[in-house]
Amino acid sequence: MPNPKRKFSKSRTAKRRTHYKAEAPTLTTCATTGAVHLPHRAYTVDGNLYYNGKVLIEKAATV
Repeated sequence: MPNPKRKFSKSRTAKRRTHYKAEAPTLTTCATTGAVHLPHRAYTVDGNLYYNGKVLIEKAATV
């Protein structure tokens, strides 16, 4: 496996890593339920599973 001939300085390493930043996730609001969720992901509201504003799986009624 290849190894570097010289030591990388701390400033050079830091310059390379400056673009690795944590970003806040983009959130969307559902027009049907008003829930805030990640886009293109299924989300739950009151036990029902929604995707794209439509119910995928309804909560089972407990007796």
